[in-house]
Amino acid sequence: MSGWQGPPDWTMSGGQGPPDWAMTLPPLNVARASDLIARFDGVRILVVGDVMLDRFIVGRVTRISPEAPVPVVRFQAEHVRLGGAANVAHNLTALGARASLVGIVGADAAADRLRDQLAAARVDVDGLVVDASRPTTEKVRVVTERNQQVARIDYERDADADGDVERRVVARVKRESAGAGAVLASDYLKGAITRPVIEAALAGRAARAPLIVDPKIPHLSSYAGATLVTPNHHEAETATHIRIRNDDDAHAAARAFRKAAGCEAVLITRGEHGMWLSDATADGSIDAIAREVADVTGAGDTVVATLALAMAAGASLAEAAVLANHAAGIVVGRFGPATVAPRELLDSVKSEV
Repeated sequence: MSGWQGPPDWTMSGGQGPPDWAMTLPPLNVARASDLIARFDGVRILVVGDVMLDRFIVGRVTRISPEAPVPVVRFQAEHVRLGGAANVAHNLTALGARASLVGIVGADAAADRLRDQLAAARVDVDGLVVDASRPTTEKVRVVTERNQQVARIDYERDADADGDVERRVVARVKRESAGAGAVLASDYLKGAITRPVIEAALAGRAARAPLIVDPKIPHLSSYAGATLVTPNHHEAETATHIRIRNDDDAHAAARAFRKAAGCEAVLITRGEHGMWLSDATADGSIDAIAREVADVTGAGDTVVATLALAMAAGASLAEAAVLANHAAGIVVGRFGPATVAPRELLDSVKSEV
C-alpha cells in the first residue's frame, strides 16, 4: 500500500491552483474519499506521547453544601475513557488502523486500568514505559447529568522524562517506528515528548512516512523536521504573537508558525471557523462542518489520528485535512473523548456534497 507522497495537491478539484497565496480547499470527491477510507484497514501507525485516563463521575446537583458555597453532587455513574495519546491510538483502531503506542505510565492501578482499556481498543501496548517515580496521568471530572463540569482533579507529574526513562522511550520509538506508515507525536506536556524522542521518530520512520505532531507551545523548538504540526488557534497565536481574527491573519500566523517550528506544513484548527492549512507552496481554508456541539474534549485527538491515517493511506495533505475536518465534526457532537467509524466518516463526506 502506498503512503503519503509528499506535498499537498492544491488542485485536486481540477482547477488551475491557488491565487497569490490562498484558496478555499474544494470538497473531497465522494469516490476519492471512499477509496481512501477503504485503504485505512490494517495500516500501521505509531503513536508516541502522553497517555492518560479520563474518568467521569456523573451525578445530580440538587442543593448547595451547607459547609461551603459549592454544589453537592449525588453520585449516579462513573465512566472511564482513554485520554491523550491513548485516545489518539483508540481513534486510529476505530478507523481500522493497527496502532502501536509508546508512552509513560506509573507503577499503579491506573496503569493497569489503562492497559485493560487499550487492550479492549485493540492497541498494542508493548511500547509503554513504566516510571515508578510518577503516577499514571489521570483526569477525574465531576459532571452533572446535563454534562456540565463541576470540578476536575488531575493526578500527574508533568516534568519531562530524562535519564533512563527517556532512553527507554527513545529505544521503543526507534523499534516501533520501523515499518509504520506514519508516526504521530501527541504532546500534552506530561513528560513523554522531548527533543530526543522527536529525533528518534524522525530517524526511525520509514522513507516518506510523515511525522505529525499535536503540539504544546513550550516544546515548539523540539518539533523541527516534522512533516505537519497541528496547533489550535490559541496555540498559533501564542507561538507567533499574531491575533487570528480572519483568513489574512490565519495566513500570516501559519507562515510564521512554520518558520518558528521548523516544520514542513501546519494545520491550524479554528473551532467554528474551520481549519487553515499551509505549506511552502500555498495556503487554504477548510470550512467547519455544521454540527451541534456537545463536547470538544478529545476532538484534537480525532483530528490528528485521521490526518495520520489518511496520509499513510495515500491521501494528499489537503485531502487528509478535509477528512480530519469531517471526523472532528462528528466527535464534537458526543460527550467526552469519542471515536469515529469509517462508515460514519464516509457518510459525513456524502452529506456535504
